[in-house]
Amino acid sequence: MEFFRSESFSSQVRYLMAQHHAPGISVAIVQDDEVASAGYGHACLEPSKPCTADTLFDIASSSKSMTAAAVGLLVEDNENYPEVQYQATMSSLLPEDFVMPAAEYTNGVTVDDVLSHRTGMGRHDDSCRGPRSEHPDDARSVTRNLRNLPLAHPLRASYRYCNMMYTVATHLVEVKTQKTFTEFLEERFFGPLGMDSTSLQPSNARAKGFGGRLARGHYWDKENSAYLDFDGPDSPESQGAGSIITSANDFIKWVKALLRREGPISEKVYQGLIRLRSFPNPGMRRLRRFQSPDFYAAGLEIFWYRGYMVVGHDGSIPGFGSRFFFLPELGFGAALMGNSRGANAVVDALSRQLVNAVLKVPEIERLLNNNNNDKNKNKKASKSAKSNLAPHKADKKLRPQTTPLSAYVGKYWNPGYHTFTVQVKDEKLFIDAINRSGFALTFEHVSNQTKYTAHLWDEFEGSQETLRAEFVFDDGRAVKMGLDLEMGMKQLIWFELEKDSS
Repeated sequence: MEFFRSESFSSQVRYLMAQHHAPGISVAIVQDDEVASAGYGHACLEPSKPCTADTLFDIASSSKSMTAAAVGLLVEDNENYPEVQYQATMSSLLPEDFVMPAAEYTNGVTVDDVLSHRTGMGRHDDSCRGPRSEHPDDARSVTRNLRNLPLAHPLRASYRYCNMMYTVATHLVEVKTQKTFTEFLEERFFGPLGMDSTSLQPSNARAKGFGGRLARGHYWDKENSAYLDFDGPDSPESQGAGSIITSANDFIKWVKALLRREGPISEKVYQGLIRLRSFPNPGMRRLRRFQSPDFYAAGLEIFWYRGYMVVGHDGSIPGFGSRFFFLPELGFGAALMGNSRGANAVVDALSRQLVNAVLKVPEIERLLNNNNNDKNKNKKASKSAKSNLAPHKADKKLRPQTTPLSAYVGKYWNPGYHTFTVQVKDEKLFIDAINRSGFALTFEHVSNQTKYTAHLWDEFEGSQETLRAEFVFDDGRAVKMGLDLEMGMKQLIWFELEKDSS
C-alpha cells in the first residue's frame, strides 16, 4: 500500500502513459481486506474528462476469467447440471450446435479443451460478424459455424488462443441455464459481489445510466502526433471472450473474490479455475529472470515469480488495454486498465512494479524491463509477422496490373467466413468489411495478375497490416479468391465466386 500511494508510483504511471501514448489509466489494489485505488490522466480528451478509479473501460480478454467461472459454477452444481463437467465433451452438452470440421474433434473436444485453448481450432476472429452486419452473429451462430472453419492443429497437440471458444462457452451457459449470458453475470457475479457499475457490452452500461462514466477508446496517430478517439462498440459476437465493461474499483471486487473465495467463488470453483491445463510457450522463449514459463488454466494465466504463484490475465482490443493479477500466498491483487492499445505496455510494467514492491525485491534486481527494448522487440515481432503474412513482398519488383479490374469484381463466398464483395475503389481492388468485421482490404498487385498483397485497415485504429491474397482464373475471369486471414495456418482461406456475381 505504501508504494502504491507514493509519489514514486504516481510519477512512474505518468511517465509510462506519456511513453506509450495512454491517455488514461485506472488502478486498484487489494491487500487482504484493504483496498486502494486511483485514476490518472483522461477518460476522454475532447471534451476533457478526468480518468478516475470509477471510469468504465472495456477490459477485453480480462473478461475470460468470468466466463470460465460461469462454467465452473455449472460444474459445481451437480444437482441442476450433473452433465456439465470439465471432462464432458462439448458435443454431448450441445449435440445440435457443437460440430467441428472432423468427427474426432466433434467427439473429442471437452469443456477443459475449450477453456484452455487446446481444441485445435485457429483464431478465425475475422469470420465473426458484428451487430452492424446484414447477418450479425451471436453465441449460437458462432458455435454452429465451427463446423465450417479449417482446423489449425491436432486436438490437444498445442496451445492456440481462440476467442471464439469462449463465446462458445457462453452458449453452453445460456443453453443450460435458459438465461442470457448478461442475466447470468448479473445474477451470479455482479449482484452478489456488489459490482453495481459492471455490465456486459457498452450499451448495457449506458442503459444503467453510466454513459457519462465510459472511457473513450484512443489510438495514437503517429503521422499527425495526435490522438484519435472513438466510442467502444458492442460486440455480441464475441461475448465471453471480452466485452465486460467495468472500473478498477468494481473489478477489484472480482479479484478479491478469487483471492478470498468470496461470494460465488467457492474453494471447489477456485481450484477448478487455477488447475494448469496448457503450456503457451513450450520453446520457453524470452523468459524473464526469476520467472517460470506461463501456464494457462481456465480463463487465467499462471506463472511463478521468485517462488510465488502469480495468477491473472490481460486484455487488448483497439482503444483499450487491461490486466489483473493476484498472488494467493500474499493476499495481494490488482486491477489495471486504460483507454488505448498502448495501455497494455503501461499496465504490464506497473504490474511488475507492484509485484516487486509487495515481494520487497531489491531495486537492483527488479524486473522492470527497459521500455525502449520492449518497443524494439515489439517492432521486430510486428515486422516478422508482416513478413510471414506477405511473402509476395519478397519480389520487390512489382509487375503492372494489366488484367481489367472488372475481371475480379464480384461476391466471393466461404462457408465459414461467409461473403466478401470485391469492388473497385480508387483504381484498386477493394473489400469493405467495416460493417461486418471492422476492417477493409486494399489490394496491391504483385505478379501473374493473380498474386496480391492486401493491406488491412482497421476501422478503429487505422493501422495497417499486410496479408497474402491470390485469385484463380477460369475463362478470363477470377472464380476463386484466397486470403491469408488465419495466421496460425499456412494455407489461405479460399472463397468461391458466387453464381451470377459480377
